[in-house]
Amino acid sequence: MNRRPLVLIISVVILAVFAAAAYLYAPSKSSQTSQQPQATAPAQAATEATSDSSNLVRFHSPVFGPAKAPVTIVEFFDPSCEACRAFYPHVKKILAENPAEVRLVLRYVLFHQVSEEVARLLEASRKQNLYPQVLEAVLEAQPGWHDDPKAQEAWVVAERVGLDVEKARADMNSPGVDAVLKQDMQDVKAVGVQGTPTFFVNGQPLDEFGLEPLRQLVSSEVAKVRK
Repeated sequence: MNRRPLVLIISVVILAVFAAAAYLYAPSKSSQTSQQPQATAPAQAATEATSDSSNLVRFHSPVFGPAKAPVTIVEFFDPSCEACRAFYPHVKKILAENPAEVRLVLRYVLFHQVSEEVARLLEASRKQNLYPQVLEAVLEAQPGWHDDPKAQEAWVVAERVGLDVEKARADMNSPGVDAVLKQDMQDVKAVGVQGTPTFFVNGQPLDEFGLEPLRQLVSSEVAKVRK
């Protein structure tokens, strides 16, 4: 018998054996998937990002109380929100009761038609070092401007507490104010704020909405500091 056909036959048989072995021992798609890193890691990272401190506190945020206070209340706050107005004196009292331990950080939420106008007014007042006075005045007067797209009454009461209205109207549309409002609304979406006021205390959301749950959570965090 000619050796060349014999060699060819043997070669074909050997290739067939190797092909069969490769098929039998190759990992299936399911086993390959199980050996890969789980795809939950990116999802976990996204979830963590919503409660990450960078989404809650920005360098531009208005702060009441000591800058380095160990307990931070973050309030997502809509200037037009009636509940925010109702909470304001109580939050102010919590700060007064814990002057060394607690600070308040305000973040803007623009859910109402006139909210942006008043948020811009408030940011302009910061340039004149009148933020607390103007905030308190516009919240007290909120029923008078709540349904006015131009928030005229808010401007009136802001001027009464010393705001230079002409300068404020020039400052309110600056790129800096644009950036603040844009970042705050991005964080509103990232955190998942659905209503106002929304509170976080040292990064923890309230288990239940209300003044008493807020006071309890703040007291708990303050107690940890005072131990």
